[in-house]
Amino acid sequence: MSGQSLTDRIAAAQHSMTGSAISKAVCKATTHEVSGPKKKHLDYLIHCTNELNVSIPHLADTLLERTTSNSWIVVFKALITTHHLMMYGNERLMQYLASRNTLFNLNNFLDKAALQGYNMSTFIRRYSRYLNEKAMSYRLAAVDFTKMKRGADGVMRTMNTEKLIKTLPIIQNQLDALLDFQPNSNELTNGVINTAFMLLFKDSIRLFAAYNEGVINMLEKYFDMKKNQCKEALEIYKTFLNRMTKLSEFLKVAEVTSQISTGGKKTPNKNTSAC
Repeated sequence: MSGQSLTDRIAAAQHSMTGSAISKAVCKATTHEVSGPKKKHLDYLIHCTNELNVSIPHLADTLLERTTSNSWIVVFKALITTHHLMMYGNERLMQYLASRNTLFNLNNFLDKAALQGYNMSTFIRRYSRYLNEKAMSYRLAAVDFTKMKRGADGVMRTMNTEKLIKTLPIIQNQLDALLDFQPNSNELTNGVINTAFMLLFKDSIRLFAAYNEGVINMLEKYFDMKKNQCKEALEIYKTFLNRMTKLSEFLKVAEVTSQISTGGKKTPNKNTSAC
C-alpha cells in the first residue's frame, strides 16, 4: 500500500465493501503513486477481458471514469491501463471502445496543482488523442493494425488495390497521432510518462511494419492502377517518406532513453525492426 494516497486507500476499501473486484483493480492500477500501473493489477484486468461473465462495458466505463480525475497521475495511468488492455486484452474490449461515439475527451485537460502537472497535462492530451485514433482505426478497418499477420502472405501484402488505397490513409492518421506525442528524452522524467512512452514505442514498431508492407504492396501494383488510383498512391507514398523521417526522430528518443536506463549500453537498432 506504500505510495498510495489516503484517497486511493479509501476508494479501494469502498470497492472491497461493494464487492466490485474490477473497480478495485482499476482503482489500484490508477493510484496517485508516480509510477506505472503495477503488473499484477494489469494482469488481473487482462484476465477479466477474457472472462465471458465479465461486463466489458463496465470495465471500460470504470477506466473512463478515472480519466475525469483532476490528478494528472490518475488520468495518465488510466490511459496507460486502457492502452495496455487494448494491446494485450481480449479483442472484445477494443470492439467496445471502437463502438463508442466518444472515448476520451481530454483536449482541455490541465492539472494546475503543480508545475509537473502542467508539463504532464500536455502529454495526456496528446496520448488521449492517439488512443482515440487507435480506436477509430479499428472502427473504420475492423482490425488492429498492430496485431496484423505480417510477411509475404500477410494482410497488407495481399490486400487488393482499392482496399489498400482506403486503408493506408487510416494507418497514416494513427501513426500521425502517435508521433504527435513527441517527447524529448529530457521530458521522460518519471515512471508514468516512461510507461506510456514504451507502449507507444511498441505500437510504433508494429504500426509502421503494417504501413511499410502496405506501401510495398502498393508500389508493386502501381503500374496496373487506374489513373486516379495512381494519383492517390503517389500522395500516399509522399506522405510515407515524410513519416519515415518523423518516426526516425521518435525512435532516436527511444534509443537515448533505453541507453540511459541501461547505463549507456548499446541497444539494438530499432529502425531495422520497423521495416
